[in-house]
Amino acid sequence: MRTNPQRAHADTFRAALNQQFDAAERLGRDYVDIVSGDLHREVGGYPGRSHAMPNCCSVLRQAMSSGDEVLGEPPKGKGATLKIRYRIPRPS
Repeated sequence: MRTNPQRAHADTFRAALNQQFDAAERLGRDYVDIVSGDLHREVGGYPGRSHAMPNCCSVLRQAMSSGDEVLGEPPKGKGATLKIRYRIPRPS
């Protein structure tokens, strides 16, 4: 069975984001600020010709819930400077 590369990237970004949430919760933080470019660098492939920044930004936005806020975003909405503050702990 073939895996859709875009789906694999989304799952990878989602897993890395959840690790950030878990770390912030272990440290007793009230929130964690995530920048798309930093998350993508952590996962790998950025910067590079075959980066998946739009996918990374979509995952970050999809993970938002009540109380979370966009602190900054690029003009087109999907770029390395998207910054979101997520409240900790995360809703179940």
